[in-house]
Amino acid sequence: MSTHNSHSQQPRQPTAQDGQRAMPGQPNGKGSWQRGRWTLLLIMLVCAAPVIGSYFTYYVIKPKGGTTSYGTLIEPQRPIPESMVVTGEDGKPMKLASLRGRWLMISVDSSACDKPCVTKLYFMRQVRATQAGERERIVNVFLRTDPGKVPEIVDNAYKDTEMLIADPKDVAAWLPTDEGTQLTDHIFMVDPSGNLMMRFPKDANPTKIKGDVSKLLRNSSIG
Repeated sequence: MSTHNSHSQQPRQPTAQDGQRAMPGQPNGKGSWQRGRWTLLLIMLVCAAPVIGSYFTYYVIKPKGGTTSYGTLIEPQRPIPESMVVTGEDGKPMKLASLRGRWLMISVDSSACDKPCVTKLYFMRQVRATQAGERERIVNVFLRTDPGKVPEIVDNAYKDTEMLIADPKDVAAWLPTDEGTQLTDHIFMVDPSGNLMMRFPKDANPTKIKGDVSKLLRNSSIG
């Protein structure tokens, strides 16, 4: 008569190793979770690399001859305030932050735009034009501190400039000046992430502005 092995009929008792086996769809142990975190961090660094690289190359690795930038680096970063609303040329309100995605070259002045104001707009237009195929990465912005009418000759000459009406208090709270100067003395640079990052001096040299802008565009693949 045949006999049965009683051990084969008894269910196997769970062991400590069973608890370490991954269930279907779950990461296989602690190492997988750690790899996942490192992967996420790597993705974040890759996304931020263009901006980090441009800043590092421009401000840490100095050009030959030991010279630094012409413009003043703004530290810490000053992002465009989310609450900053301007009035577009169509008369409709819009957030200034909606212009993120490209480099912004900004001038601040009254709508009347006297000779120094026109000079800044001219410099900005020329700097942008000299970037050749890269010029579409830059948006020139004239922040007007009052709702007055821009002179027709100015309006016609600078059709490629965004002329936006902004609250002067909001502008003053965001854009810093040099000691002994005022907002209308400067041209400002905002990166594609919406961070104010550079201020050019009063009576700026357009050739030197062009040099800074060219380096920023060359060392960055965003915007």
